[in-house]
Amino acid sequence: MKASSRVLMIMAALSLGLLFLFPMWKIYLKAPQYPEGLEMHIWVNKISGSSESVLQNFNILNHYIGMEPIHAESFAELRIMPYIVIFFMITGVIVALVGIRKLILAWALLLMVGGAVGITDFYLWLVRFGTHLNPNAPIKIPGMTYIPPLLGSKELLNFDALSLPSTGSLGILLAVVFSGLAFYVSRKKKISQKVTA
Repeated sequence: MKASSRVLMIMAALSLGLLFLFPMWKIYLKAPQYPEGLEMHIWVNKISGSSESVLQNFNILNHYIGMEPIHAESFAELRIMPYIVIFFMITGVIVALVGIRKLILAWALLLMVGGAVGITDFYLWLVRFGTHLNPNAPIKIPGMTYIPPLLGSKELLNFDALSLPSTGSLGILLAVVFSGLAFYVSRKKKISQKVTA
């Protein structure tokens, strides 16, 4: 494998480190009682907010409409995901060192499948929180659910919810792009070798 392919593959693996440095997703909520808005950050291993009181305020709102409180300890995914990311980082470097072209493709495809599974799990999480409501909640509207958008904006009663990828997700995109380039560069070399032969 060409040296440039190896470098690109190592860059792909290390790009995933952004998931430990920045949130991977954010949910922004604006309501009359919070005109400045509330911004919740979902990391690979924790849940936080743009300020210390944000998560508490989210849970106050959730209480009134009957949603479960949001606590990082409630999500097994936040305990498992760091190990999955580390696995991809280590195996990505190994693929670069081994230098087998097919392994680059396998790694990139497996990463994309993992990302798709993660997005699906996140959507199911939103559905569960938005539909399993406490029947004794202070605010009850028959037939109403509060499923935040997976991506984009949505109006929920007098709340405006916005859900977007955050900086950490860039790590996954860069990993896919760099591994794709590593695969392409190694293919280009193979073609040029056949032409000269």
